Amino acid sequence: MHLTLQQLRLFNAVARLGSYTRAAEQMNLTQPAVSIQVKRLEEQVGLPLFEQVGKRIFLTTAGKEMLNASSDILGRVSEMEDTIADLQGKVKGPLLLSVVSTTKYFLPHLLGEFLQQYPEVEPRLVFTDQAAVLKRLNNNLDDFIVMGQVPENRDLEALPFLENILVVAAPPDHPLANKKNVSLAEFVKERILVREPESVTRKAVERVLQNHNLLIEPYMELGSNEAIKQAVMAGLGISVISLRSLISEYHSKQLTILNVDEFPIRRRWYAVHLKSKKLSLVSRTFLEFILANGEEIAKKTANFSSLDALLKNHSAKNK
Repeated sequence: MHLTLQQLRLFNAVARLGSYTRAAEQMNLTQPAVSIQVKRLEEQVGLPLFEQVGKRIFLTTAGKEMLNASSDILGRVSEMEDTIADLQGKVKGPLLLSVVSTTKYFLPHLLGEFLQQYPEVEPRLVFTDQAAVLKRLNNNLDDFIVMGQVPENRDLEALPFLENILVVAAPPDHPLANKKNVSLAEFVKERILVREPESVTRKAVERVLQNHNLLIEPYMELGSNEAIKQAVMAGLGISVISLRSLISEYHSKQLTILNVDEFPIRRRWYAVHLKSKKLSLVSRTFLEFILANGEEIAKKTANFSSLDALLKNHSAKNK
């Protein structure tokens, strides 16, 4: 069989994503172009690799064998490229990352600064949820992932590189906006907007409340930080949000930060990879870059010199 690496890459993407359209988007190609290459691969094999059931596609028995083989081949090719890049000592080539969606407020800035130093790096950044980044990590689809809560797993290497400060956000005209030392008992009586149950932020808040024998009764459950912010600004309720995600709204006085007991909650963002993973020169260099420069760059792009200073200034107004 005269197979090409491009055919294997496209087949692998369709099999992994379960969609020709999504594979085409990820590979920056048209859907017909992907279909043609997969069809040519099937002609080489002499058997169908996918079957369609309703609107969904599934791997055939031959397709499952091809997926195992193509994953091995592409993995070896990737290792070879990494080894050659290491031997050349030049930071260039792909950088594969998947990150939880709330990192979009700072990670593009870190990546932008990195690319100014290493313009030949080719980043591929996937924003998704906690469950999906862990799945991608276990399937070895990325160099490393970025997340806020690392599962207990001896096979993982987790490196903290940036502080994640969780605060209670409210509309500026909220009745508790100018009150100091709002108790947790008062907090839980408010209309509280929350993310899905798997959300790291929601779990962190629930742990704090459980320590005081309190529970949240969510007023609304929303699927993204942006939806939460818009709902808070619309006066639908209050919510616990990462401070990095609401800096512009705070400075423009669209949102304020409530002075609630036990807040802010201070957590960390982690770069996580499998301990058995041999990081490429590109991924090692980027990892070292964010460990050394993450806090400084994030503070600069957030438009204030210190996150702690902002919180102290806010608290001083309530004294």
